[in-house]
Amino acid sequence: MNVFGVDIGGSGIKGAPVDPGRGEVTEERFKVLTPRPATPAAVASCVRKVVRHFGVPVGPVGVTFPGVVAGGTTRTAANVAEEWIGQDAAGLFGEELGAPVTVINDADAAGLAEMTFGAGRGRTGTVVVLTFGTGIGSALFTGGRLVPNTELGHLELHGHDAETRASTRAKEDEDLSWGRWAKRVGRYLAHVEMLFSPELFVIGGGVSRKADKFLPLIEGVSAEIVPARLQNNAGIVGAAMAAAAAGSGPVVAS
Repeated sequence: MNVFGVDIGGSGIKGAPVDPGRGEVTEERFKVLTPRPATPAAVASCVRKVVRHFGVPVGPVGVTFPGVVAGGTTRTAANVAEEWIGQDAAGLFGEELGAPVTVINDADAAGLAEMTFGAGRGRTGTVVVLTFGTGIGSALFTGGRLVPNTELGHLELHGHDAETRASTRAKEDEDLSWGRWAKRVGRYLAHVEMLFSPELFVIGGGVSRKADKFLPLIEGVSAEIVPARLQNNAGIVGAAMAAAAAGSGPVVAS
């Protein structure tokens, strides 16, 4: 069964049909720019455009959101319009698409995909999946079980919100070399390691395609650090997985 997955990011909204049992995108993904301002109505219209690019959905749709999501309602809005706070996102997208919709934190979705089909598969200790992009998303797993909505990109680090210093956007805005950016990422990972003592960091987001340029430069971290295997498709796949599993109980990475 194909389920549709949509990944809402700070700069782009992308989606594709997914086979959630295999963790594979079954058609080339389609992407549009995230609107400015990223209000609920504007984003919902873009999500509809992405989904309808592939035709009218006939099954469940999973949608990621860059913030805290509880029971289909969005609770924070760090990189989108403040109108998202308290928004019934599942209802909004469901009405827009005319299909059942499950909404999940974007990094949690990516984490589910990586733990089930990617770099975290088979790991039963504490694993932290981090997505670097407009901000820094996080997914925390212990015993294969997701601890949702950790939002570790907003940890304070040296007096700053961590993602304002170590995200991919920060690298681009400040024109940082790979070496200078890797130092910032290393300090951030060391801080997360101090708090959670993970055995593994999985580094995702679009920058994971260039992992060879910065991962070897990271110092001061004891945990294993690896790039995401599903790279920037992880959020799409994880969203579809969440939609397929909706109503089946707690999400556990197999």
